[in-house]
Parts: sequence; structure tokens; C-alpha cells
Amino acid sequence: MKILLDTHIFLWFISADKRLPNHWKTAIQDKNNDVYLSVVSLWEVIIKYKLGKLPLPESPEIYLPKQRKKHHISNLIIDENSVIKLAQLPLIHNDPFDRLLICQAQELGLIMMTVDKKIMQYSQVQFFQ
Repeated sequence: MKILLDTHIFLWFISADKRLPNHWKTAIQDKNNDVYLSVVSLWEVIIKYKLGKLPLPESPEIYLPKQRKKHHISNLIIDENSVIKLAQLPLIHNDPFDRLLICQAQELGLIMMTVDKKIMQYSQVQFFQ
């Protein structure tokens, strides 16, 4: 299974947040799954951190890559085809970070792991249950 983590899921995972269902945690840790964190999430966290909206134990440019590598989660770059998909994506969700994550999941055939109800309204993407 190829899984794309929404930003909040990654943050819940690395902080052992109880909101992350156990079977999701198991799927993230399963060596048979390819698990990805998009650079879009790093971008989002850096902005929220700089605005004082997201406390972290270290600055995000150090902390997030360190945690991603520690947990064997692959880095997902932004590709041109994913960005182009934004032109056809319905305006259900206005968050630019989430919109790009949706396009990446769609373009690359990834299963998205999120609890965001607006994101889950996109029928073009498969979601982890």
C-alpha cells in the first residue's frame, strides 16, 4: 500500500497523539507499506510555526526531516503534473496545502490518510479507512 500522510496525521504519529487510531499507526509502521510525507506538509508546518500557531520541540526544518527519517517515511517532492491537476480540482476545500496534497495523491495513486472531512469529499482520491 502507498500512503500519503496529511500533515496532522504525521504530527499525531510522531507525537504519539491518542487521536491517531491504532490501526493507522500500525499501517504507518508496516514495512510492507510505502509511506510518504509531502514537502507541502513541511512548508505548511514551517509557516504555522513561524506564525506561532504550532509549537514544536525544535525548529521544523530540523525536526520534521529528522522525524521523517527516524520513522522511515519517504519524502515526496512536488511534481509538475500534481500542480497542473490543481486547475481541474473542484473548489470544495480552499486550503492550498490540502489541495496540493489531494492532487499529489490523485496523480501518484496514493491512499491519503486524513481525518479532514473537507478533504474526504474529493471522490478523485482513495482514503485510508
